[in-house]
Amino acid sequence: MNVLITICARGGSKGIPGKNIKPLNGNPLIFYTIQVAKQFQKKYNNVAIELSTDSIDIVEVAGACGLKSNYRRPDYLAGDTVGKIDAIMDVLLWKEKTNQCHYDYILDMDVTSPLRNLQDLTEAFGIILENDEAINLFSVSPANRSPYFNMVEQKENGFFAQVKQPENLVLSRQFAPKVYDLNASFYFYKRTFFELGYKGAITNKSLIYVVPHTCFDLDHPIDFEIISYLMSNNKLDFEL
Repeated sequence: MNVLITICARGGSKGIPGKNIKPLNGNPLIFYTIQVAKQFQKKYNNVAIELSTDSIDIVEVAGACGLKSNYRRPDYLAGDTVGKIDAIMDVLLWKEKTNQCHYDYILDMDVTSPLRNLQDLTEAFGIILENDEAINLFSVSPANRSPYFNMVEQKENGFFAQVKQPENLVLSRQFAPKVYDLNASFYFYKRTFFELGYKGAITNKSLIYVVPHTCFDLDHPIDFEIISYLMSNNKLDFEL
């Protein structure tokens, strides 16, 4: 069984300029993803790691963090409107051609959601390995808001109601059907996923791994401040 870990990191970021290599608690942000990728590589046989980026600065910083790469993401896959699946597919095909092998599983880790560890990856990998029908798995966190209870949208009549109508009256969020937030931390794909031509991670045969600790994506500058505080003051509720 061969596994390819992909680390996708574009150079352009409008929300947080240079966020993929922005310092976080003394290390470039990408360091934390490379570190856990190498831990996974040591645990399992036949695991390769590849960086997908269009930025020479990210290539250099990743190299300094221990991940050398000869792959360069094509310009047509580097824009804001390009789906990530296409970018993963491109580096996958390149790596298979370069190494003359077939990868059975692809583990994609998002640089901007670094709060995950080897235990998370190991447990999630075990879940998808045990399910023959599933074609992918993604990490989630319990949602703080529920479309069955405290999320509303405008209906056809112009008035507002819950996004999803529950079968029975829901008087508190605790009694609503369980829902989850995608935390964008990591995704496992079987090779079949790409052969079937999916363009998004959510399919009719997807599994989830519920991250049992703090985990969120860095979308805004304040997010860096929050994670920096948690890390520098030993406030994380798990071992990174």
